Amino acid sequence: MRTQALLLVNPRSGDGSPGPDEVTAAARKLGVETHLLEKGEDPAEVARAAGAGILGMAGGDGSLAAVAQVAIDTDAAFVCVPFGTRNHFARDVGLDRDDPVAALAAFLDDAAERRIDVGRVGDRLFVNNLSLGVYAQLVHRRERRRRRGEALARLKALAAVARHRHTLHATVDGDPVRARVIFVGNNRYELSLFTVGERERLDAGELHLWTASGWLPTAWDERTGRSFEIATAARVRAAVDGEPLVLDTPVVVESLPGALRLRLPSEGGAMHDNPRATEEEQEQAQTDRQNEEESMRYPSEGQPDPPDDAEE
Repeated sequence: MRTQALLLVNPRSGDGSPGPDEVTAAARKLGVETHLLEKGEDPAEVARAAGAGILGMAGGDGSLAAVAQVAIDTDAAFVCVPFGTRNHFARDVGLDRDDPVAALAAFLDDAAERRIDVGRVGDRLFVNNLSLGVYAQLVHRRERRRRRGEALARLKALAAVARHRHTLHATVDGDPVRARVIFVGNNRYELSLFTVGERERLDAGELHLWTASGWLPTAWDERTGRSFEIATAARVRAAVDGEPLVLDTPVVVESLPGALRLRLPSEGGAMHDNPRATEEEQEQAQTDRQNEEESMRYPSEGQPDPPDDAEE
């Protein structure tokens, strides 16, 4: 027999307000079974073993896709509870990113359900985007420095990228591309330098691929399709929904239109009418952009990261 509903909670996500215990308690009041993920525990394995008809994930963008994959495989409905740092997916589906408890209303009987698209690269699902090149380098170096326990991991990663001004040599569907950034979105984003904007819809059944060259990329070349094949000379570092990954070449990316059954709170719950960034978010994005530009113009001294077999 299927468990009616399960919420997985990543206690290492979020900023502590509300905390994981509060989110878990609120879900249990609604009759939702909960599971607090332990360090190293695979959320996909837990979700699959539960056999739930409704699967929810309280975590950041990197936690969502694994559980969404199980929901697709088992024809379960999916609930997103924003509980990370940026929560781009939650924003784009219209959830209030500052109120994870309100998002739990998606487990209620009067919740709305809509079919949305996801993307896939190899056997990995993504709900937001895939990137190769400079942004992927930032993600990998940041993660490496965090594992070493170094403070200011993000700024150090930026400085390291500035020292290594590599251009990605690739082909996209056979067309030669030389770029600092290759970015593939599950539906169309508003983009600026190092800032990923919002998506107006998640059900157009399209991938959008952007490329940009130059030391500080400022202009994007865009193409649209249901799938893309990106070939490089060697294995390539990637960031998938903001998580580091190394991919074999060629990298095949495809859209899965309407694959995910997404449950959302009924009108007037945790939803808002306009998913566009708030003034505070726009100011923060501008600050981040300025900091990154300054870090690239005036990189700090230091030794480069150890090489690996992935192209940068």
